Amino acid sequence: MRALLSLAVAGARSLALLAFLPLAQAQVAIPFWHTAGPPGNAVLEEAIRSFNGSQRAYRIEARYVGDYREAGVKLLAALRAGGAPVLFHGELSFLPRLAQEGAALSLDPYLQGVPPDLYPEMLRTIQVRGQTFGLPLGLSVPALYYNRDAFRARGLRPPRTWPELEEAAGRLTGRTTKGLVLATDIWTFNALVMSLGGSLVRDGLPAFTSKEAVEALEMLHRMVQRGHAQARNLAEAPFAVADFLRTKALMGVGPTTALPVVLAQTSLPFQVGMAPLPRREGGAVPLSGAALAVLRGASPEQARGAVAFWLHFLEPKRQAEWVRATWYLPLRKEAERELGDFLLDPERRGVFAQAQAGRPWSQDPEMVLWYGFLEEALERSLKGGMRPQQALEEAQRKALAVERR
Repeated sequence: MRALLSLAVAGARSLALLAFLPLAQAQVAIPFWHTAGPPGNAVLEEAIRSFNGSQRAYRIEARYVGDYREAGVKLLAALRAGGAPVLFHGELSFLPRLAQEGAALSLDPYLQGVPPDLYPEMLRTIQVRGQTFGLPLGLSVPALYYNRDAFRARGLRPPRTWPELEEAAGRLTGRTTKGLVLATDIWTFNALVMSLGGSLVRDGLPAFTSKEAVEALEMLHRMVQRGHAQARNLAEAPFAVADFLRTKALMGVGPTTALPVVLAQTSLPFQVGMAPLPRREGGAVPLSGAALAVLRGASPEQARGAVAFWLHFLEPKRQAEWVRATWYLPLRKEAERELGDFLLDPERRGVFAQAQAGRPWSQDPEMVLWYGFLEEALERSLKGGMRPQQALEEAQRKALAVERR
């Protein structure tokens, strides 16, 4: 009888242990909203599958939510109404606002095992007031794209200075063709201002009337007034791309990631060249792109899982695949060794080398409240003819009025 009782007790303990094991081994779910479309989405999706299959502690549950602006709108709605994910992949300038509003968690307590060969300046892009609120996923620098066939026919070389670019735009302009197509958006204008050694924010306040900002807009205004450039607002962005593809414009400014997206969708009737953005001595180029943010409500274990996924994504071979597909900058030195002949192309190598002069393009939470006023000023000047100084002064007044509220 005693032996039977012992067996019964042991059996009960075994059943209790078996019942507990699934709970102990349950994966921590990490809902993830991302913005990666073709051609980079295949690399990201493979990384998610690989991560989920490589360990049992965490499971990334991914969902594509559109481009940067679409995703930002959806996230803001979800933060107000509920249903926000744990992990969000968004544009860099969105991150400081998430941090300021308490919507993004500081990740400093979870950043163990970060590879020592990550480029320090790239890590700075996801810091807000000394704390780490994001994980860099894809960073790019601007490029000057040009129609190589048109340049060759006119005996032109890629411009290295802004005066050279103005001259080239004039020589390229014809009866039905503009030398340059430019967007009246915050990213493009900021790139020009930074290249001249300036900034759109100074001491936490808008600096839209700085001498570099005025100089940049006067240059663009001058080219438009002479008929050498075509200005397109954000709503007309697809037309700006079409202008270049249909040889209605022969130069344009965009991030390094723009060309592979176009090449994935269409074949071009001409050769596309790319060159570094003209830059004055002491000027910089913006490091722009996207980062991962862990949102409020996430548990410590979910935050650890998000960092673990990011570290998985940073594996050198995967990083090299990401760079080849998207033309984002490699985040690790070790990844460059895996890129093979990708950086042997002299034009691509020259554009990517701008990372040495790269700086975070926006780390000020208030920028998302101000940039609409600046984009309005750019459009009024470049499409409406308003004097650059006047347009920028109006934008500055409106931005300061918001700041004082």
